[in-house]
Amino acid sequence: MVQEFNIDAFIERLLEGTFLLSLDHLICLLVRCGRPGTLVEMKEDEIRYICEKSREIFLAQPILLELEAPLQICGDIHGQYTDLLRLFEHGGFPPASNYLFLGDYVDRGKQSLETICLLLAYKIRYPENFFLLRGNHECAAINRIYGFYDECKRRFSIKLWKTFTDCFNCLPIAAIVDSKIFCCHGGRSTAGLSFGVVEYLRIRVDHSITIQCSLSPDLQNMEQIRRILRPSDIPDTGLLCDLLWSDPDKDVTGWAENDRGVSFTFGPDVVSKFLNRHDLDLICRAHQVVEDGFEFFHRRQLVTLFSAPNYCGEFDNAGGMMTVDENLTCSFQVLKPSEKKAKYQYHGMTPVTQQQPAALYGYIDLWFRKKRHMKVASDKMLLGDLLN
Repeated sequence: MVQEFNIDAFIERLLEGTFLLSLDHLICLLVRCGRPGTLVEMKEDEIRYICEKSREIFLAQPILLELEAPLQICGDIHGQYTDLLRLFEHGGFPPASNYLFLGDYVDRGKQSLETICLLLAYKIRYPENFFLLRGNHECAAINRIYGFYDECKRRFSIKLWKTFTDCFNCLPIAAIVDSKIFCCHGGRSTAGLSFGVVEYLRIRVDHSITIQCSLSPDLQNMEQIRRILRPSDIPDTGLLCDLLWSDPDKDVTGWAENDRGVSFTFGPDVVSKFLNRHDLDLICRAHQVVEDGFEFFHRRQLVTLFSAPNYCGEFDNAGGMMTVDENLTCSFQVLKPSEKKAKYQYHGMTPVTQQQPAALYGYIDLWFRKKRHMKVASDKMLLGDLLN
């Protein structure tokens, strides 16, 4: 255990250490060379400490978080550390803004360690303002294959990877913002469907199979989520699996098999019934690459966020972040995919006072039922230049 661990100094080093240079040198480097991704110097005992400390905080807080606006909501990051810093640059570095991340912090990208360490450090520093949900890649069986295990082994040790696994097994699963926005990584669960129906879905090979969820309501009450025990690995089936793995499909009625080979897809009818049953107005989830960084589904009752632009260097997608203000008005900031995207400027721990104006790509006013009025503008309305 690190004695007298200074979390502020650790965060400062993670931010400045991206380029290991002063601000003036950083600006010069970005303009002339554009070389993001320099590895940050961290000690294994420091990382172990933030894993253990954040694990304690996760277990002390509910598995189903109840949050209040305003806050920023972000989707998958997948080890794209420079893009994570860009999100903070435009959304406001903590504690200037509150944050909720929807999971999938590791794998695929080149800097999963920097990404997850900064997020966990912020969780320790601001436990009541900074929140992390679990994604399907925060699972040993998945990140053992898709990069995080190899990164831990190459830079530190397998033992450290196991420490991260212990931490991931304690992450919260879902969040509800002001009783109106349900947030999770994947989507709805089949919990509540009769055993026979679920087994029928799981063994049926025909991908056109559909089922009316009215046969038995899914997720009968939120207490089902609250009863999930932690620490817990992600099972192959069931409530926890579905909340992290399921996907919406406009061509499906009810539930259908998922091409991923895990969990299910669900149709527009499932979304509407879920919202009505629980008096909610929006499902906010991640888990899928979407071209514009955010994408609406079924009369804007569900939105998918994906916050890793130019994902894996192969997709020409943007990265999106949803801002929810005090009135539950939701707007979107979008990071363009660009080979010249290394224009991040670190301004220190003090919130930036002069930033580029946040672009609103797609604007949605959600005056929820408690306001007794709902107004939704076009999800393709361009109100400003996209962020560089």
